[in-house]
Amino acid sequence: MTRYAMVIRLRPEYEEAYRAAHAAVPAEVLHTISECNIRNYSIFLRDSVLFGYFEYTGSDFAADMARMAADPATQKWWSIMDPMQEPFPDRSPGDKWTRMDEVFHTD
Repeated sequence: MTRYAMVIRLRPEYEEAYRAAHAAVPAEVLHTISECNIRNYSIFLRDSVLFGYFEYTGSDFAADMARMAADPATQKWWSIMDPMQEPFPDRSPGDKWTRMDEVFHTD
């Protein structure tokens, strides 16, 4: 299992819509997340910064992320979410969210 953490800005005018959307994520999107070996997925919000965390249990992250990106329900979901978000300029090419380095962990 690999832990992933990432950040992106939320455009302040979309906070209410973003919260409402995430209170009712489509079942198809949740199913794809699970099928792509993502577990324990959380998104937190503070001062217009979204912090996401999940655990990846698969063996080919790139392939699973490509499968997720190809899913029509996920594409529709992202088309709604993308305008609400403002990526950090230092993110990796092709990424929306900026990945973070893990500097400490304890069980």
